[in-house]
Amino acid sequence: MKRLFTAFLLVLSCYKTFGQQHNMSKQYVPAGDPAVEQKIANWQDLKFGLFMHWGTYSQWGVVESWSICPEDEGWTQRRGPYGATYNGYKAAYENLQTTFNPTKFNPEKWVKAAKDAGMKYVIFTTKHHDGFCMFDTKETDYKITSNKTPFSSNPRSNVTKEIFNAFRKDNFMIGAYFSKPDWHTENYWWPYFPPKDRNVNYDPKKYPERWQKFKDFTYNQISELMSDYGKVDILWLDGGWVRPKRSVDTTVEWQRGIKFDQDIDMPKIAAMGRQKQPGLIVVDRTVAGKYENYTTPEQEVPEVPLGHPWESCITMGNSWSYVPGDHYKSVQQIVQLLVKIVSRGGNLLMNIGPGPDGDWDPVAYERLQGISQWMKINGEGIYASQSVAPYSTGNIYYTKAKNSNTIYAFALSDQEKVVLPATVSVKLKDIKKVKKVTLLGSTQSLKWKQVADGIDISIPAKLQQASGLNEAAGFKIVY
Repeated sequence: MKRLFTAFLLVLSCYKTFGQQHNMSKQYVPAGDPAVEQKIANWQDLKFGLFMHWGTYSQWGVVESWSICPEDEGWTQRRGPYGATYNGYKAAYENLQTTFNPTKFNPEKWVKAAKDAGMKYVIFTTKHHDGFCMFDTKETDYKITSNKTPFSSNPRSNVTKEIFNAFRKDNFMIGAYFSKPDWHTENYWWPYFPPKDRNVNYDPKKYPERWQKFKDFTYNQISELMSDYGKVDILWLDGGWVRPKRSVDTTVEWQRGIKFDQDIDMPKIAAMGRQKQPGLIVVDRTVAGKYENYTTPEQEVPEVPLGHPWESCITMGNSWSYVPGDHYKSVQQIVQLLVKIVSRGGNLLMNIGPGPDGDWDPVAYERLQGISQWMKINGEGIYASQSVAPYSTGNIYYTKAKNSNTIYAFALSDQEKVVLPATVSVKLKDIKKVKKVTLLGSTQSLKWKQVADGIDISIPAKLQQASGLNEAAGFKIVY
């Protein structure tokens, strides 16, 4: 199992997209606002969230935004009939606005599937780096509600509002993903100069009036999201190269490419957001400080607890955005990822990319249904839990219920069907007396004995082969 998971992590490492890896040794700075701290604590209890990357790029089935970035990286390659020249490709890419018509858009269908699977919060891409807005902004016509976009005639064309409203009705915490860089506006990539890389293509200090226009544009768009879309709990800011030059961490490779000071005045943005949305969690990704209220390791599972609030954002398929025929992780892989992440005190934000028709791949629904079956049995050991030493031993991962002398030991299976050994050894420190041990999803009584480093649980012969459980078995230990 360890070899299998190591191989899986190697696969994950191939999809650490776009240099957003974190230097997780950076000191965490608490928000310092009691309302924010309380909301972070509430969010940490939720454990499992839904991420969605969606935009015009889904029509081509290509990586979101990055194929218009003039960097020679594996994820920025231009392909297809327009790929021969940069300017021709970018023009064709931006023209996708005129054919975007996701008529199968039905957020209530997503809510039902996500809720059944045990997801408790949602983060939606209101705007990615390409600048196309999935909300009805007044700052640009490059948006889904423009009359240039066929879907604008649909009564649900303001998809951000529709998604937020639908998920909020079922008590999901609501998060707005927003890209700080914008590769469409002339005040970030000024047409006077060709874009050179992901960064602003002029020196903001040399052209302060133009940079101020970009700052105003960014502030105004975030203000719209904080004002016109109901209660928003999380502002999830991506594009960490838009940051004060003084905050650049030269030990991180991609940050060494930041040549200019790209300060957009986060104190002003955060103050405005919290004035409109009290307690707003701000996630200024990779910019360590008081506006990175939790960290977001991407496509990876930390080996140890991080000592501060965090979530792993991981794709259900191989890609963040919709790709026809994408390979989706199995229910077993997803469940075991969730267990591993929660055992380290984190949350799992699982991404599904809607297609050009406005719906998910049917495989995504199948995966969520399988997760649902597992969570209905084992969710009590996931939600509102904390990490507890030794976190894991072998294939067994531990969580502890908050405010309760209850520990859950999840034995991960190396196949879909759980087959249990005659004895399950649970390594628990500093537990004086165990009162009760049960197997979640089973009514059969279990015997156990305390040993020097924990307890040994005896599994009846019939239960070993016929537990009826899949993916991972959860033992509940009350002491």
